Amino acid sequence: MNQPLRVRYAPSPTGHLHIGGARTALFDYLLARRHGGAFVVRFEDTDQTRHKESGIEDQLNGLRWLGLEWDESVDIGGPYGPYRQMERLDIYQTYLDQLLQSGHAYHCYCSEADLEQERAEQEASGEMGGYSGKCRHLTPEQIAAHQAEGRKPSTRFRVPADRIIAIEDKVREHVEFESNGIGDFIIARTDGIPTYNFAVIVDDHLMKINLVIRGEEHLSNTPRQILMYEALGLPVPDFAHLALILNPDRKKMSKRDESIIQFIEQYRELGYLPEAVVNFIALLGWSPGGEEEIFTKEELIAQFDLDRVSKSPAVFDMDKLNWMNNAYLKKTPLARVVELCKPHLQKAGYIQSELDEAKEAWVTALVGLNQDRMRYAAEIVELSTIFFKDELVIDEEAAAVLKEEHVPVVLASFLTQVEQAEAFTVEAIPALLKQVQKDTGFKGKQLFMSIRSALTGQVHGPDLNVSLYLLGKEKVASRLRNLL
Repeated sequence: MNQPLRVRYAPSPTGHLHIGGARTALFDYLLARRHGGAFVVRFEDTDQTRHKESGIEDQLNGLRWLGLEWDESVDIGGPYGPYRQMERLDIYQTYLDQLLQSGHAYHCYCSEADLEQERAEQEASGEMGGYSGKCRHLTPEQIAAHQAEGRKPSTRFRVPADRIIAIEDKVREHVEFESNGIGDFIIARTDGIPTYNFAVIVDDHLMKINLVIRGEEHLSNTPRQILMYEALGLPVPDFAHLALILNPDRKKMSKRDESIIQFIEQYRELGYLPEAVVNFIALLGWSPGGEEEIFTKEELIAQFDLDRVSKSPAVFDMDKLNWMNNAYLKKTPLARVVELCKPHLQKAGYIQSELDEAKEAWVTALVGLNQDRMRYAAEIVELSTIFFKDELVIDEEAAAVLKEEHVPVVLASFLTQVEQAEAFTVEAIPALLKQVQKDTGFKGKQLFMSIRSALTGQVHGPDLNVSLYLLGKEKVASRLRNLL
């Protein structure tokens, strides 16, 4: 490519950043950074019926959280703005006029009722659907009559007959479409606002976008856009259409599908690490050369290329994402994990928003105890319930252990040690357990499993010393008394 690479992520501002959009933006970003190009974020907001005023900031916040810095957009500007379509209407009009004057476009006076009737007639007669082109050759008198009725025209592109439109796609390779199956399509509505297919080619041309990466659902739009590029005498950019992301059942994702988490904002709220989410999304359709699956952003930039992007759909695997996020959490400094967990503990009513030094140390120990087990930060609530609930739930295995003959002896001895202890810290507790072993003669599983079962209701769990410290001297003593 002779020109510097310029790619764009161009969502409609209709809500939060979806996983499919995030993948497109990520692939754009990785390629731009690898090749020293520009990553542009612009907004296609001409569909005012779906537009949300907060949609732009929601999208940008999602990209910010993922760490995908852009070079041009609505917030920082750039040499080819404005970066939202509703601020570019005058620009589109210039190109619309050019198509009308050259005969590549024409005004269509068909009302929605007319078009509905035409569709019904086609269906009744078994004809292939699509606009018939009835306004293609209106006489000046017919146009004047429509105008006298007060009809406002839309603008349609005049699709040439008997053309094969070939696309050399960077992912899907050679793809062909027949122009006869397209039909004259609307490029500007009756209010003059351009449709997606038209506005997007003007924006991509003026913003010097030379590689368009998008989902395969846009593949059928590409021949329409190529025809308009040609009609305007503009260079056609390269295209790369990414295969679908399927749900775990290998079906097309629906926004109502609850088997997976679909919006980036939800991952942030649940306490996933953005670097883990980026790593996971990068592997949705792209495969690196070897077996390694954990990559830093810098490593992704160094390796990413479209050559290894698959034509086959990617399957979204929540278990793999949770495994990956857990792998990242294990390596993350404890202080950062604590800050991720605090909002969830606060929301559950387990801790206050303001913590004194002792409580801060307690929360740090709590998170540290569970850091290697957490798949995401919100799980701290479920994993730490035993430290906040007064009632103890004993599972079947623990109940079986507590029926063994030696248990009362061990628990009574430990209760004595707890009641007499001056300090009940992580550092002090091993000495108390050692004294129980000395006094009772029980050790190993007979000692530790008995105490764990009695105080946590479970046979297995994380570090016992930290668990006892987190329960606290009063709760430990109370639970021992109740069982004895």
